[in-house]
Amino acid sequence: MDTSNSGYQLLELIALSGEFSPDLVVRLGISPSYSEKLITRLKEQRYIKTHYKDRLRGYRLTSRGKKLLLTSNPHRFLFYLTGSSETNQPRSSLPRRQRLQYASHVYVMLRNAEITFFRDQKPLLFGESADYAAEIPMPVFYHSREIKELGAQTIQINNSRAIGILLSSDCIYAIFYTGDGLMKWEYRTELKLKALLSYHISQGVLSKGRINHGYSLDTPIKALIIGSHMDTSLKLLTSTGGLRKSYFYLDTSFNCFHYLPDNREGEFLLKLLCKPRINAALRQLLLSDLQPPNPEIGLEHDAVSKGKPVLLAYTFDMQRISHFRTALSLRQSLGSLICFDFQRSVLQHYFGELASITTIDLEKLERRFML
Repeated sequence: MDTSNSGYQLLELIALSGEFSPDLVVRLGISPSYSEKLITRLKEQRYIKTHYKDRLRGYRLTSRGKKLLLTSNPHRFLFYLTGSSETNQPRSSLPRRQRLQYASHVYVMLRNAEITFFRDQKPLLFGESADYAAEIPMPVFYHSREIKELGAQTIQINNSRAIGILLSSDCIYAIFYTGDGLMKWEYRTELKLKALLSYHISQGVLSKGRINHGYSLDTPIKALIIGSHMDTSLKLLTSTGGLRKSYFYLDTSFNCFHYLPDNREGEFLLKLLCKPRINAALRQLLLSDLQPPNPEIGLEHDAVSKGKPVLLAYTFDMQRISHFRTALSLRQSLGSLICFDFQRSVLQHYFGELASITTIDLEKLERRFML
């Protein structure tokens, strides 16, 4: 099989996730009509099969499909297609299958945002034979299973909901996938994940003393949450975690909780978050016609317009957005928000009359910054 064609690329993503969500095939640049033909052909060639249980459908590799990938690129796929790992021997329980499919959503977003994630294209920082001298192709993603190659020190984060971590040039993102509802959440576990990453930033495998272009002590560690659509962010913003705090709510485990919808707009925002220079240029452009922050206002804001505090909300850091709304409500004052057009509806619903909203045209911005 030609390794550059869409069929092979689909097999690659199924291998990495273990079970691939059928809804994602058209996100690979494949038309709906051709995607049906492609899936039919791959099944006829006995490379993939459909697994259906508990009303959840997914695509899995057959033994023939695994053999094809292992033969063509063993360095890329041995980790996923050997042994008793969940990607090689996917389980049948619904929660485990959902987690595999959530990973497939994350991989598609990473692929479309041009972020490196294949093992043969990045240094294996967390294994025994780590190549610390290799150049890191920032931004780059490491799955949670790859982090657990560190061994016993990762036992405390076994229950973390993170799919993996994304290393960018100016910060580290812990990536979570919440679908269209509230994911399970354990504050202490996610705090331990952040502590583990902080340790490796200061003196471990991510520090300047260990790898080229390693991280400094003050490198921020942020949460990046991906959901099915923008409406899901409203559930996250207003969640209290349930009676036992067992579901997601905005806590202090991370300083920032960015939210991305699982679509083209989210892929654009992911690109922007990973390009600090472009983000800084956009920020400077948006602030150029506004007055600087006024410390006498007494709440966190980015600028002032006509006496009102302005928050740049386009990166959709839910922690900052929540704090801004709370402060406006307590002070019974009005503010302003600047966001992308696809974020407006949710923010308008969340703030009500507390804030006016100015939007950024996503398509114009894409053309201007060539994203």
